[in-house]
Amino acid sequence: MTDQTETIREIRINPIVPSESVLVSTARGMRPRKDENPAPRDTRKHVDRCPFCTGNETMTPPTVAAAPDDKHWEVRVVENLYPVLGDDSTSSNLVFGLQQAIDGYGRHEVIIDHQEHGIAVHEMSEQHIFLLTGMYRDRIRALYAADERIQYVLIFKNFGPAAGASIPHTHSQVIAMPVVPENVHNEVVHSRHYFEKNRQCVFCSLVDEALTFEATIYDRESGSVRRKIDVGQYVIERGRHFVAIKPFASRYEWEVHILPLQHQSDFLEISDAERRDFAGVLKRTMGRLDAVIGGAQYNYFLHSIPHNNEFSDCSDSYHWHLEICPRTSIPTGFELGSGLFVSTISPEDAARQLRAANPE
Repeated sequence: MTDQTETIREIRINPIVPSESVLVSTARGMRPRKDENPAPRDTRKHVDRCPFCTGNETMTPPTVAAAPDDKHWEVRVVENLYPVLGDDSTSSNLVFGLQQAIDGYGRHEVIIDHQEHGIAVHEMSEQHIFLLTGMYRDRIRALYAADERIQYVLIFKNFGPAAGASIPHTHSQVIAMPVVPENVHNEVVHSRHYFEKNRQCVFCSLVDEALTFEATIYDRESGSVRRKIDVGQYVIERGRHFVAIKPFASRYEWEVHILPLQHQSDFLEISDAERRDFAGVLKRTMGRLDAVIGGAQYNYFLHSIPHNNEFSDCSDSYHWHLEICPRTSIPTGFELGSGLFVSTISPEDAARQLRAANPE
């Protein structure tokens, strides 16, 4: 393992999308800055005026779906009152010179994750996370089936103000859109290129490396060890069907990805047995993150293969996954201007701390 007292300054290339890079600069983390305590999390179980709490169902749009049922719901889905996309637009696509626009049709729904107002994912039972991820799967399937124009359905969760959550009651969101988002598009295209060259899914290769690869890199002149990569160095958590990995080129300091151990391109293909294992790995991973950074505010998002003709040949080359991105810093002008993410903690050190944490 890398000596954590050593200063690291290196640009790491994202193996999935090689055009994306991350600057790991541990010395940057030592610069003077004012410490700010994170805003305390609202841990109340019920808030009288919260529209997502039980008993306040009339404060939201009508129920779209619920589990186990509308009356005794544990997970509930409603339309977003302030959608970024909607199905009520009748405007046509526009092209004028170099400027182009397409109609912003689609669907935007809110998934109320739990009856308890302030509960965090790591505090939920595995059975409840199993129920929640089942709702994720069901809404993706229903939205694709409802409109053939839909090119992609994205599930995501914002937790905490720093992550963009406007309502403190735990919830996820689902957006069905007429385009494939650029970051998903790039993942699918580059993974297809990798498959055409190597006849293997790049995500599967990364999982294999994380579980089996080790290497020692020496300095050519002195012969001293520059870096040692141990088997499992980037593995944070593992189940029977899933593994949580710290990316070698992490955009966010505590970023973790959860992937199926066996190749699977579409989240809709997940079995009930796999989903139970996924629930356990997600719960323990979020517990590790909470134990290390405390009160984590984060985004997570589910990337699955698009349902469109352009990528109909990518089932062997693309691998669905959940990306968890804790928001512990604000992007700087350098990051926004260059598109180069900066991490002040080495992924190896972050992985070591997360593995050592008690997720309970």
